Parts: sequence; C-alpha cells; structure tokens
Amino acid sequence: MLLSSFRRAFAIPVTCVLAATGTYLAAGCGNQPGTDSTADNHASASTSASPQRQAFTFGAGYGTTVAADQAGHQWAPAASAAITPGIQTYTHGAVQCTANYVFIDDTGHVYIGQAAHCGTTGLVTDTDGCTAGSLPLGTAVSFNRNGSPVSGATTAAGQLAYSSWLTMQENGEQDRNACAYNDLALVKLAPEDIGKVNPSLPHWGGPVGINTSGTNAGDHLYSYWNSILRGGIAGLSPQIGESKIDDVAASGWTHAFVATIPGIPGDSGSAFLDSDGNALGTLSTLAISVPIVNNVGDISRELAYTRAHSGISGLRLVLGTEPFTPNR
Repeated sequence: MLLSSFRRAFAIPVTCVLAATGTYLAAGCGNQPGTDSTADNHASASTSASPQRQAFTFGAGYGTTVAADQAGHQWAPAASAAITPGIQTYTHGAVQCTANYVFIDDTGHVYIGQAAHCGTTGLVTDTDGCTAGSLPLGTAVSFNRNGSPVSGATTAAGQLAYSSWLTMQENGEQDRNACAYNDLALVKLAPEDIGKVNPSLPHWGGPVGINTSGTNAGDHLYSYWNSILRGGIAGLSPQIGESKIDDVAASGWTHAFVATIPGIPGDSGSAFLDSDGNALGTLSTLAISVPIVNNVGDISRELAYTRAHSGISGLRLVLGTEPFTPNR
C-alpha cells in the first residue's frame, strides 16, 4: 500500500529534507565544501511491445554513442582514474549528487553527466523541471572522491554547460512526462582535466551501449551510488536492483525498480545499466511505498532531448573501456 509519496530531496550538510510533491522523492543531498556507434548497434535485442516491455521509436541518429578508443582522447586507466561515473558532484550553491556517464562533442570537449535537479534554487516543493528554479549555466561544479560529511578530496572542477530544466523552460516544454522525468545536466571539464577521466562504471564496467526498449519486470539493474551519507565507504556503492513493469503512461521516460537498500539523498543522478550492460538511465526519484521504489530517468530520451535542444554539436555517450561484469 502506498504510504505517502514524494519527489526530490535537497539539503545542506547532513540533514536531508524530503519534499512532498504528489509522487516521488529524489536523492540529492548537499555538503558544499573517432567513429560513432548508434544505439541500434548496442541496445537490448528485444524491442517488441508486450504487456511488460514497450518499444519506443525515434529518428535517425537517436541515442548516439562512441567507443572509448574512438573518442579522440587518451583515457586514464579505470582503476586509477580520478573522474569516473559514480564520483560525487557538488554544484556550488546547491547540493551533492552522483555523476552518471561521460559524454563528448564534435569539438572534443568532455562532459560529465549529473541530474538537472542538482542545480535547483527553488523550494523543496518546486519539483516540476519546467517551472522549478535552477542555477544558471556556467555555475561551478566540483568533483569529490569518496567524500563524507567531514572529509573528501576534490579531484577537479567544471562548469554547468547544460540543464534539461533550464532548456525545457526556455523551450516552453508542454510534455508532462518530460517535465517530470527529463532530469539531466552536463558539466564541462577543463581540457587539462580530461586525462583524469575514465568512462567505465566502477565495479561493473560498461556501458556497452544505450537501452532503447525499456525493462521487463524482474530484470536486474546495476548502479554505483555515492551519497555523502554513505561516509565515503566504497563498498556501499555498488548496487543491484530488480526492475518493475514500465508504466506505459510515462511514454518510456522513466523506469521503476526496487533494491535491498534504496537510493538515498546524494545518490541522485547515478548511472544505471540494464542486464546486458547498456546505459538505461539516471537515478532521479524515490517513491515512498512498500516496498520502496526508485525511479530512473530514461537516458535515451534525455540524451535525445539534449542533442535536439542544447546546441552542443555531436553529443555522444562514451562507452566504457572495461567489459560489463555483472557476476561479481
């Protein structure tokens, strides 16, 4: 039975506030201190619609990825890279979140993804991405390795280069699902920090492509969370969840899952891989229910929206240098 419902949590230092919004809670908690491959080549094989799985069709060039060795950069070794998916992000003036994927554009710039709501300026009840206040592009974002409420080392800093929330407001977006679930921001790295980056998801490896077909009930999903409330203990970060049936009314914009330990404030934005190692989405919300359900914003739709509206030419998701290894 649904006990109550929330969306998005923001706070300062250690205390995280849960925002009542009618449906969900998100997991943000702050402590300020070469050759392209398309998703069709990497996405899950099954795309036929069924009561459990819904296929969604998009135009040419949708969901573009690039292999790490074809991206035009020398990536740091995965085991020693200072910046990877799963690193903590601190949006100055807002909250702590967790990075998801690595992206590049046609000019060779490198971006690290986080949740758009990590840059909120509004009240905790201002949760609609099409109306909520956000910090401007150019806001500083720093990256912290295994931070806790009392410690942590900053490894690099970048600038907010794209926010789906700001973009939807500028566009006058009317799609209610997009307003609710399009929750992606990009942090642009300085050129001198690119050599610190590896695009692989820690512990699990991948991503090997982009999922464009959703999930089946019971599918295993893989993530790497890094809330400051976990105290910098890396062993608490690798997570496995079990997917629920996609809500057809959401038009593919979100996927639900349950896990033994739910995502908490500070885990917002974390990358999710499907059972084949494809990028599925980004941790966005948490529904207070029995059992507790987390929700993942669909990265294929978020990326398509970014490519169409950001003005960033040739934006692509960089695949991991490490193989996907789910049986660890």
